[in-house]
Amino acid sequence: MSVTAPVISEASVAALAPIRVMVVDDAVIVRSLITRWVAEAPDLEIVAAVRNGREAVNAMEKFNPDVVVLDIDMPELDGISTLPLLLEKKRNLVVIMASTLTRHNAEITLRALSLGAADYIPKPETEGGIMTTASFQRELLEKIRGLGGRQSRDVLPQAHAPDLAPTSPVNAADGAPKLGKMRNAVNGSEHAAATLRPFSHATPRVLLIGASTGGPQALLEVLPKLRPVTESAPVLITQHMPPTFTIILAEHLARACGRPVHEAVNGEPVLTGAIYLAPGGRHMRVARRAGAAVIVLDDGPPINFCKPAVDPMFSSAAEVWGAWSLALVMTGMGSDGTRGAADVVAAGGNVIAQDEATSVIWGMPGSVFEAGLCSAVLPLDQLALATVRLFQGGQP
Repeated sequence: MSVTAPVISEASVAALAPIRVMVVDDAVIVRSLITRWVAEAPDLEIVAAVRNGREAVNAMEKFNPDVVVLDIDMPELDGISTLPLLLEKKRNLVVIMASTLTRHNAEITLRALSLGAADYIPKPETEGGIMTTASFQRELLEKIRGLGGRQSRDVLPQAHAPDLAPTSPVNAADGAPKLGKMRNAVNGSEHAAATLRPFSHATPRVLLIGASTGGPQALLEVLPKLRPVTESAPVLITQHMPPTFTIILAEHLARACGRPVHEAVNGEPVLTGAIYLAPGGRHMRVARRAGAAVIVLDDGPPINFCKPAVDPMFSSAAEVWGAWSLALVMTGMGSDGTRGAADVVAAGGNVIAQDEATSVIWGMPGSVFEAGLCSAVLPLDQLALATVRLFQGGQP
């Protein structure tokens, strides 16, 4: 799984101090490679590379990193024990957990996200593999830039802080398109004015959710509040995650919302009251066979550098359900979901985006907003209420 960070212009890079990075990993080859990759990037700076959590905590005050790439399995003080100590040292520190694709590490990684880690990155399973994995290098640097870039601006003096959109929700529930300007939390550039679309009059019958960076915690907050929807309609979710991690996420979501949630299975029917999660490493689509909607899993190449990707789920759902589709685009880096959202809108369905203030990264939701595909842009705590109202035939 990988995502593309928003483009950072040379002028933007020149105007900002490099993002300061500390690497914490007990493997010499991993520390050396990440150090080299970061050092070669003009907008990043490696300030420390240490062997374990204890050394990382002791190095915080001296090196003052913006981003820490934190391994999970280390001697003396492991990653999950180190995380809260690092955040105590610096409240707005961005911590990216690095772990291999095991069930144990997936559990720990999701726990780390709940404790304040900003994101995670799956490491190649062997040290030899990491040397030839260009996708790992690209994904790591993109996450450092995307998350570290936002962190750097969060601590700018007030006189230089970017203007933010009004705190009230942006919507067009009354059918009158409104204009809104919002700033991108990643690169600080002002969005062009975008028109919000009036909501379709069709009552939704299927809920589609796409998310990436920050998505697991956002889903854990929103899904339990969607009970009237999850009991009366199918819900399909694509969260950018690698294999094994999606198994654990499905289990966590099921416990949180008290409803069955499972990794989708190729060929299974799409049923009312079921929640389907795209399995890591495979795209999830839907198709109509013998008059019934079924899951179709695709082992094709990444789309938007992502696998699973949101676009194929949105686009195929638009073909199957048309105007009965409601798509939620939640926090995430990149622009995955925009093309699929355009297909949902073209078919008569509705799109709602999470707002910038409550998104860890306003890449995916910001992209659909800028494309003029949204009927509402709402804070995380209002997404469920608006969704339930739409499924009950009302307006947010």
